[in-house]
Amino acid sequence: MTNADIALSLVAAALAALLSALLIWLLRPMLLRVALAKPNARSSHRIPTPQGAGIAVIVATLVVAGALVALGGGGTLEIPLAVFGATLFIAAVGFADDVKPVPVLPRLLLQGLAAAVVVFAAPGDLRIVPAVPFWIERGLLLIAGLWFVNLVNFMDGLDLMTAAEAVPITAAVALLGFWQQVPPSTALVAAALCGALLGFSPFNRPVAKIFLGDVGSLPIGLLLGWCLLELAYHQHVAAALLLPLYYLADATITLLHRLIKGEPFWAAHRSHFYQRATDNGFSVTRIVSEVFALNVGLVLLAMLSIRLDSIAASFVLLVVGAGAVAWLLYRFSRRRERPAG
Repeated sequence: MTNADIALSLVAAALAALLSALLIWLLRPMLLRVALAKPNARSSHRIPTPQGAGIAVIVATLVVAGALVALGGGGTLEIPLAVFGATLFIAAVGFADDVKPVPVLPRLLLQGLAAAVVVFAAPGDLRIVPAVPFWIERGLLLIAGLWFVNLVNFMDGLDLMTAAEAVPITAAVALLGFWQQVPPSTALVAAALCGALLGFSPFNRPVAKIFLGDVGSLPIGLLLGWCLLELAYHQHVAAALLLPLYYLADATITLLHRLIKGEPFWAAHRSHFYQRATDNGFSVTRIVSEVFALNVGLVLLAMLSIRLDSIAASFVLLVVGAGAVAWLLYRFSRRRERPAG
């Protein structure tokens, strides 16, 4: 990445932050009328709160990144156009679900269609494990992409939680663009999404004035998944696993636990570790701060795995990252002890 590309990513982040904040400020009165999130079994909030700020985040991301890529800052336009189209599509599915819940099966099929566009938009010569037949690898990636989109949605249940997760990931991907470890277009989109989430954060800090809604969490999951997929295609599999490791662990362990207990995994619940932490005496601010700090540490491990470029080192770093995630999950699952007096 040249100095011009670096400057372009910084411009993308700044413009997306400003546009996202402006659009949220303009949209909030309308969302108060048409997209009010009422507390349910999953909720951490106590009063009805408007949702739909994801409209602003996604519009800001795509408009800014699309304009800058079109100006020549992101190389080929083919993959970004396919990803942008899939992002708009899944955002529309999310908005429909925000206004009136969509049945589970149609929702999953539509999400799967968006994930398929992203997975199959990549050229056929981009492979993670060349020894695995093409259709098997892409099929597994499609399943992984559908799960990743949904786990980002599942984890978006606490003020600032999505920002605490996605800002470090997108900042890391943008930085990796400086090292030429991902395509310039990927780094540019990541920078724009990072900026858009920063513009959203002041409105979502505890107690939140507005939520992302499915219109935000689903396409954010799709864009994050695409960024991580680009890392994996460039043979940085350890980094692609380390960056979202907290979300992967919390959501996957929770899903398996609910399946084992025979609970309907699609129903609203408060079984995630971060949700249990609120019940165990952790404040919202404390939870998201610790998740953010963990994610910064995971970013450093991911960067180190790329720099060392060694299978043995990547394995060790994955073990270290998994240990750090396991420790935080354990702490969240235990009642916090109050200081004496």
